[in-house]
Amino acid sequence: MAANVMIVVYSLIPFSCLIAAVIAGIGGKVIGRTATHRVAIGGVAVSFVLSLYVLYDVLQGNVFNGTLYIWATSGGLTFEIGFLVDQLSASMAVIVTFVSFMVHIYTIGYMHDDPGYQRFFSYIALFTFAMLMLVMSNNFLQLFFGWEGVGVVSYLLIGFWFDRDSAIFANMKAFLVNRIGDFGFILGIAAVVYLFGSLDYAQVFEAAPGAKDMTAEAFEGVHWHWLTIICLLLFVGAMGKSAQVPLHVWLPDSMEGPTPISALIHAATMVTAGIFMVARMSPLFEFSEVALTVVITIGAITALFMALIGLVQNDIKRIVAYSTLSQLGYMTVALGASAYAAGIFHLMTHAFFKALLFLAAGSVIVALHHQQDIRHMGGLKKVMPITYWTAVVGSLALAGLPPFAGFFSKDMIIEAVHASSLPGSGFAYFAVTIGVFITALYSFRLLFLVFHGKTRMSKSEWDHAHESPWVITLPLVVLAIPSVLFGFIYVEPLLFGGFFSSSIFVSAEHDVLSQLGQGFEGQSAAGVVTGMIAHSIFTFPFWLALGGVFTAWLLYFRNPDLPGKIQSRIQVLWFILDRKYGFDEFNEIVIAKNTRSLGSALWRIMDDRIIDGYLVNGLANSVKWVSARIRNIQSGFVYHYAFSMIIGLFLLMTWLAAR
Repeated sequence: MAANVMIVVYSLIPFSCLIAAVIAGIGGKVIGRTATHRVAIGGVAVSFVLSLYVLYDVLQGNVFNGTLYIWATSGGLTFEIGFLVDQLSASMAVIVTFVSFMVHIYTIGYMHDDPGYQRFFSYIALFTFAMLMLVMSNNFLQLFFGWEGVGVVSYLLIGFWFDRDSAIFANMKAFLVNRIGDFGFILGIAAVVYLFGSLDYAQVFEAAPGAKDMTAEAFEGVHWHWLTIICLLLFVGAMGKSAQVPLHVWLPDSMEGPTPISALIHAATMVTAGIFMVARMSPLFEFSEVALTVVITIGAITALFMALIGLVQNDIKRIVAYSTLSQLGYMTVALGASAYAAGIFHLMTHAFFKALLFLAAGSVIVALHHQQDIRHMGGLKKVMPITYWTAVVGSLALAGLPPFAGFFSKDMIIEAVHASSLPGSGFAYFAVTIGVFITALYSFRLLFLVFHGKTRMSKSEWDHAHESPWVITLPLVVLAIPSVLFGFIYVEPLLFGGFFSSSIFVSAEHDVLSQLGQGFEGQSAAGVVTGMIAHSIFTFPFWLALGGVFTAWLLYFRNPDLPGKIQSRIQVLWFILDRKYGFDEFNEIVIAKNTRSLGSALWRIMDDRIIDGYLVNGLANSVKWVSARIRNIQSGFVYHYAFSMIIGLFLLMTWLAAR
């Protein structure tokens, strides 16, 4: 296909979503609800189909890196809009558009009675556009545009029900926490411009090896490597978007938004932006072991400690949200271990089963008239069989049991970390291994409490509980399919078959996936899958996952009174987990309160006293004071004016004589 035609195809992938968003947002009230969702779904469907074609084209060897147009030029620095279409971006585009497509269909049923129906479709289409611009960018300017775009639209979506105080608090919290991360991110981009004089990925990556020994004097006698500074600043941005400790506090509160956007944000878009960005920046991160150590350590902390919080949550969406935090930690650990392909592979599998779990949770919420407390559920398997069985698939994939998709990606992350010699890899291996047990435990705790046992609902609630309509259950079934099949179909090409080719760079000394791949040399894709499953039976993580499922069955199905007794024995630990380690309190008391106090002090001193008091009001008062004195001169007596004229003439003549 001609190059110009392909450029049109690349452009249509994001811009069909933008066009749909504009039509739904501006003309939604005119064209009506049905036409609005058809336009929005049609736009993302076009994006999905074109993304599939582009991925096929890329796998034939047709990689594209080009500029659409030059936006501005300043001081020799060019600001461009362009696309980099390679294995990494094409794969991400397919995942983003597929999950978004399912969420759009699901939204018809979930938001059916909402007065903001058209507005919601406009927002989610715009959100998809921003994410696609991010993953397809070939320069830091466009990356930042997409980065901020998903941040702004997430603010609108989390606070979609703006008549709720909790929603307004949540969207403001998400916006402000992400500003912290974005401040580091833009400083990192500024450092890239300072060091390399370019915003273009290709130019920066090509020059990176020559800059690996360049240093900057941070303090007198203390020198830091420039690439370490850049990578750490960029990673601060990733910590905000991908909700890594301590910038994770916004993500659980984002559950205040409607469930479809919870699925879209947490599965395939906003929270994966940071993971994608670090993988894209692998040609920079590979030259800084300090940065990789920070990445793997932060990821390990997030994976373990956020999973523990999931054990004590009772809100069905918040359990899945803390699961997202933990799984993002797994992806970040993979990036730190230089197993970028494993991290992206887990991003893909996670997109399917996490979207499935969120939408299944939404199906339950709709059936129970927006009841979200799992302590008031139970027995729903009988009346919601489709939702139940798809939730089982999602839970098995999340727990990492073979042959479900999550097993292959999570198992390879654990093996890659075990093979890594990077500082911090020992703690990371412990965290991700123990995390397997905890993940299986909270996943099946939710499953048993919601769908099994005796119902804890009132008779009227139980009588009204029923399976959701097809527009809700169809996306569940469709998402369940890749949650089962995607792992064993793509594990070999994605991890050992060179799928990502030159789109991801790994230095020889960090290439743990190549080391692991040596054990599968000469085997077919089926042989790799069979070998991984057979090997897993003799590994600790497999039995930990089974142990987590068994423990959940024992505690929440076989002996439902036992959890209360255990809680009474570990009150201190339970309190710590229930309070989320105090991060919310710390954020509110130390950061938010002090920020408000600083703002109030600056307002009183700068705005009220200096600007208003001295400049605005002070100037007015000065004019008033001077005017009050001068007006006394206008007495109305002729001899006063004559005397003034004589004095003035005398002073003028004296001045002229002096010259």
